[in-house]
Amino acid sequence: MTDPLPTIRLRNAWRSSHPWIFQRLVEKPAQRVKPGSIVDIVGVDGAWIGRGFYNGHSRIALRILETDPDVAVDATWFARRIAEAVHLRREVLRLDDTSNAWRVVHSEGDGLSGLVVDRYDDLLVVEYFSAGMFRHREWIHDALRAQFPGCRFHALADEHVQKQESFDFRETAGTEPAVITEHGVRFRADPAGAHKTGFFADQRDNREWLSHRCAGKRVLDLCCNTGGFGIYAAVRGAAEVVGIDIDEAVLEIARGNARLNNVRPRFVQADIFPWLRDAAANRERFDVVVLDPAKMTRDREQVIPALKKYLDMNKLALGVVKPGGLFATFSCTGLVSEEQFLDMLRRAAFYAGRTVQVLKVAGAGADHPFLAHVPESRYLKAVFCRVLD
Repeated sequence: MTDPLPTIRLRNAWRSSHPWIFQRLVEKPAQRVKPGSIVDIVGVDGAWIGRGFYNGHSRIALRILETDPDVAVDATWFARRIAEAVHLRREVLRLDDTSNAWRVVHSEGDGLSGLVVDRYDDLLVVEYFSAGMFRHREWIHDALRAQFPGCRFHALADEHVQKQESFDFRETAGTEPAVITEHGVRFRADPAGAHKTGFFADQRDNREWLSHRCAGKRVLDLCCNTGGFGIYAAVRGAAEVVGIDIDEAVLEIARGNARLNNVRPRFVQADIFPWLRDAAANRERFDVVVLDPAKMTRDREQVIPALKKYLDMNKLALGVVKPGGLFATFSCTGLVSEEQFLDMLRRAAFYAGRTVQVLKVAGAGADHPFLAHVPESRYLKAVFCRVLD
């Protein structure tokens, strides 16, 4: 018989189906409970609420994983949840028909709060966002091995997450990159290289949709990272592709990705702000412009400054789109809502003196699901527009 779990009591009535319970709503336990321990959660009246991770150091004190009192959260539970997540991708979404790179587990979207797993062919990149997932990593790795026999692992956790969640972890060293294919386009995913996950599978559908509107066109890929949009455009027959990024290390990966596909975009190391001002002054115009910057902030207090930065870069980018050309603009800042992002775009168009005709609003691929009652898992905003004078 297993030992009973520690019990954590709430100090207020709880009437939510959201898996997060914040520190201020939780009674401090009499006995110290290690960060990331599995606990039973009871209400202020002593009634059982659920089972999940407890972390007395984190703002999110409790992450509810299970609401059936008869179901234990153990190695079998993890194996079942991860198998369900893989079934969705393989059998329902049939992602293997399109790519050998997809998100295996999308945190709350798959009922696994604080865990993200990406697959790049035989390489699984496991990212911990909670002490609980880190603490139970052996169970997670075993469950993943059962679904992907012979797989390799690259594990990581952001420094700010480790600080917030109170655990110490060194990223896997020396991981060999994987070569992946999506929609017939090849990329090198290198999690140990310039970007932590190695590749952004969330943009798969957006790259594919836009690339079919690039044949014979002049394409500008701003904040191009490892070249996703630009390389797709070149493969689909764009007349010219220019990719701009401030980070020379990611541009080296982008050039390698171009060689994998026998295409020749021009990649330029530059800050997009002065580059776009110079391009506008020289009357440079592009048929298709892509703007996909990195996450602007993780801090709720910094959302307004982040929106100001989005406004500035979108206004400049709109200035180099040919009349009737396409503009694809993105935000992966989860704290910025779709409504705020569209409002920013409206203002950017006004300041740029352009009319923006929105053709399509999208997000991450279907392998990044979110629960209706947990919108936090929905982070990527994608807006495809036609730009008129």
